Amino acid sequence: MALVAIAACDPARPPPTPPTSAPSATEARRVEPRQGDDEIRFLEEHSMLAHAAIAAKRYSGTGELWRHPYAKPQPRAASSLASVWFTAYPASTITKSGDSVLKTLGDAELWRLFHEIGISGMHTGPMKRSGGLRGRQYTPTIDGNFDRIESAIDPAFGTEDEYKTMTKNARANGAIVIGDIIPGHSGKGADFRLAERAYKDYPGIYHMVEIAEKDWSLLPPVPSGKDTVNLKPEAVDQLKARGYIVGQLPRTIFYEKGVKETDFSATDVVTGVDGKKRRWVYLHYFKEGQPTFNWLDPSFAAPRLVMGDALHSLGTLGESMLRLDANGFLGIEIGATKDARAWSEGHPLSVTSNQLIAGLVRKLGGFTFQELNLTLEDIKAMSDGGPDLSYDFITRPAYHHALVTGDAEFLRLMLGLQKKYEIDPAGLIHALQNHDELTLELVHFWTGHKNDEFSFHGKKMKGSALRDVVRDEMHTKLLAPAAPYNLKASNGVSCTSASLAAASLGLAVKDWKDVDAAQVKEIQRAHFLMALYNAMQPGVFALSGWDLVGATTLPADSVKELLADGDTRWINRGAYDLRGDNPTATKSSSGLPRTRALYGSLPEQLKSPTSFASQLKKMLHVRAEKHIYESEQIDVPATKAAGLLVMVHRLPGDRGIAVTALNFGKTPIKEAVAINAATAGATVTDLLDEKPATKLAGKSLALDLGAHEGRVLLVK
Repeated sequence: MALVAIAACDPARPPPTPPTSAPSATEARRVEPRQGDDEIRFLEEHSMLAHAAIAAKRYSGTGELWRHPYAKPQPRAASSLASVWFTAYPASTITKSGDSVLKTLGDAELWRLFHEIGISGMHTGPMKRSGGLRGRQYTPTIDGNFDRIESAIDPAFGTEDEYKTMTKNARANGAIVIGDIIPGHSGKGADFRLAERAYKDYPGIYHMVEIAEKDWSLLPPVPSGKDTVNLKPEAVDQLKARGYIVGQLPRTIFYEKGVKETDFSATDVVTGVDGKKRRWVYLHYFKEGQPTFNWLDPSFAAPRLVMGDALHSLGTLGESMLRLDANGFLGIEIGATKDARAWSEGHPLSVTSNQLIAGLVRKLGGFTFQELNLTLEDIKAMSDGGPDLSYDFITRPAYHHALVTGDAEFLRLMLGLQKKYEIDPAGLIHALQNHDELTLELVHFWTGHKNDEFSFHGKKMKGSALRDVVRDEMHTKLLAPAAPYNLKASNGVSCTSASLAAASLGLAVKDWKDVDAAQVKEIQRAHFLMALYNAMQPGVFALSGWDLVGATTLPADSVKELLADGDTRWINRGAYDLRGDNPTATKSSSGLPRTRALYGSLPEQLKSPTSFASQLKKMLHVRAEKHIYESEQIDVPATKAAGLLVMVHRLPGDRGIAVTALNFGKTPIKEAVAINAATAGATVTDLLDEKPATKLAGKSLALDLGAHEGRVLLVK
């Protein structure tokens, strides 16, 4: 009674929904399809929710669930299992003629090469069937297989047996395979089509609401050839006012006028299994073909679906770790006031949901990691009881900024905030390029800390102003006319590591064929500096196929159709041939054009001690031998030179102290830096170059670095 009285006093809160003693006739008819309805049976046979129930039966009531601790994240155990990852992108993989992507990625010789370089894990990227269903016809993925519709392997990449061979060959080389689950959304597959038909629990999977026929006038007609239509902001506001949906979200990801102006879309008229005609409105954080899951529906259908997919990845495919894609968007509720936008980021339900997923995976002996680009406190909160590792969105844009501007001030600021929020770098995945753009959202300064003051460029400024300065500096250096080969993305800049390095050098070429050997050497030097920054930290170091071959961006015209919806990331997803197996191929089996590989294939590079891959091999050997992945970051000393960054790590056991000194500037640096954790007069050994050992002058370390040069020093 007291709770009801409190709720009634809140003018923003509607009265409670009165209870019902029994389901309505419409609800009762959701239970089973009409006898002989083959289409419904086809959809259910291909639905992820139905397969999740089958997967659960394998584990429920067995001892397999009680062999591992699961309550607390285990970041150091996860990184010890595999501390150097290759992040694949299946659609960009060039194969031997007639071979599948999975046969190529599972090739024993490729895994031997990875072992030689020092790579101990492969994150495959999403490889399960994605896209949608229209009738019984599969439609293609609209977001690089991040619109999953089945647990089965996508036939475009190979077979389940080939996947199992890949995990077997990885284990034979002391490595693991890392997969993905997508806890926030699906594609418009069988589950969505059953939800549209109001079948069983399926509507409960999604944030979708049946709109009464009397209110269909608020919904626009669906254009010919489409099955849904995006809503205008005013329609979303009207539906919110009538109590249907939570209203507009704080930001619209992938915003494109006339394509996606809000995060809600409406279906056409769909006839349900009960014969009733309906129109639904559903939420999609991302693209229209990616309906969002509802993690707090009474049916708990979405959690069941996601858990079943995770069980399949661990138990059937043999993966040892799973990425939780876009896992910060699992909770949503109406704003606190009438005019407020919905609460959809940093929501407690996201924390709870991640704890459930990560806990189940740890129960079965696996690990999880998250790609969470929110505020630092959100990253910290999500890690408490949740995923074991987090993608380093904290310093990733900052080290890019350091290289592009030649000034490490913003990077030092972010490392300081990382320490302030007690985020251990040993729990982070420090990465070079992945399939996404260079993200410049800088969410920490955009949302929760936009009015906080920070010291930057010699003055105090609010977080929002700091964000604007950093973004403007990056856009100026990384986009045309300075760098015509990169493109602006909705959340940053679409580029490769090599094209970012080229832009940092001021190369404004219009055609990558115009880059000469001397310029390639400079690009490689800047690229290796970024690798050194990431690899010489505790935790996981990750790099992609684009990094290994020195991939450039694609000409926009070559992927014109893929760019039509405003998604410019396709220019940084060019096809590459790691082993040089198919030198005449002009595109991948998925149709992505071949990119220019500045460094060449891996076998070719490993013949030269000065190649990018050979330098990586040497650096990763040092990382493994000195257990740098297990170290503790104890200091980031103050420096005088703007481009200089120094990181001090205490190595495990009695191995000493590792000092990583990096010059992000284009001019040489000579400077003495205090290493306060060292013993006065300690011996200093260069771990990458065979130079005579020296000693500290007291606790002062003399540094002499060329442009874009880095050194890793052992102080003992």
